[in-house]
Amino acid sequence: MKRSARTLLLSTITGLLLAAHPVAAETGVTDNTILFGQAAALEGPASALGLGMKKGIEAAFAEANAKGGVSGRTLELVSYDDGYEPNKSITQVKKLINDDKVFGLIGPVGTPTTKATQPIATAAKVPFIGPFTGAGFLRDPELGNVINVRATYAAETEAWIRHLHDELGMNKIAILYQDDGFGRVGLSGVVAALDKRGLSLVAEGTYQRNTTAVKTALLKIRKAKPEAVVMVGAYRPIAEFIQVADSIDFEAKFVNISFVGSKALSSALGSTGDGVIVSQVVPFPWDETSSLIQQYQAALKAVDASAEPGFVTFEGYIVGRLTVMALERTGRNLTRKAFLDTFWTNGTFDMGGVELSFSKGDSQGMDDVFLTEIQSDGSFAPVANTN
Repeated sequence: MKRSARTLLLSTITGLLLAAHPVAAETGVTDNTILFGQAAALEGPASALGLGMKKGIEAAFAEANAKGGVSGRTLELVSYDDGYEPNKSITQVKKLINDDKVFGLIGPVGTPTTKATQPIATAAKVPFIGPFTGAGFLRDPELGNVINVRATYAAETEAWIRHLHDELGMNKIAILYQDDGFGRVGLSGVVAALDKRGLSLVAEGTYQRNTTAVKTALLKIRKAKPEAVVMVGAYRPIAEFIQVADSIDFEAKFVNISFVGSKALSSALGSTGDGVIVSQVVPFPWDETSSLIQQYQAALKAVDASAEPGFVTFEGYIVGRLTVMALERTGRNLTRKAFLDTFWTNGTFDMGGVELSFSKGDSQGMDDVFLTEIQSDGSFAPVANTN
């Protein structure tokens, strides 16, 4: 056989082999699928948050898959429990990256856990999408792999003090916070907002992560006779604090951060929840005049007929929808770099009711904060749009 004919034959055979076994465009990407990974609290005191984010993301992915996926690829999610503990989260994230070989990480939950895992994702150049935390370190413009959806905790705490002091005239404000990086971020935001108004905290109380040991903090705070107690924690210890406060006739306005998990808190509080304020970073998920919320509710029911709308699943859905939209813009030739570049170069995503904007150096899509109040029947009502 002549050399040219042999070369042609080898080239043809190679082409046939490649056609039979297509080479993936990127880690976590096949001809037919894109794999994402989530490490979040699926068990324990913060489980409502991880499970809610998971459900919302799954709803958005299933909605896209029902329409044929993205560029012919269906979206898959593998989720592992990290118990809201940094060391366990590190183990799970390494497993997702090294063993499962996911394309990107999505919907992680918590400040201490993301503080531990974001550097791992950044070193591996793996997209880190929609973390459920308003911690400022994730907004560092040098972090080219992090995509934030929600407003910062600083924005939430400013909204609290604006409402309590500027609108309601309260000056005696105390704080209960989780004694870790998450709680201290909230503390810093509250102190800054008060300082701007020439005020300071009248008392501080803390509790340890993944516990409900709040009684010592409650007794310390009660001595200061505050008009309001702002709270930076997860729903179980927060509910314990408010219920015990009610049992000893300690009356104050209780104000919570979005991370608390609104529906879980309301359910845990029962009748003692009436009047408790929770700040939110997504619009009211029961507003059926919004086309986006109509789509969210339909997608949620499609994956779980028993699921009820809520702020956490809605945030998860927005994170999932954003991911789908970015994948669609990136196109069939999908790589991690191309996907991330889509945010920095073509970064306005209009969902028809929510608009997220990104640019080089600005990795936060939304800035809105909304105040809501638990009603006597456990439902929520808007307090004020604080923008």
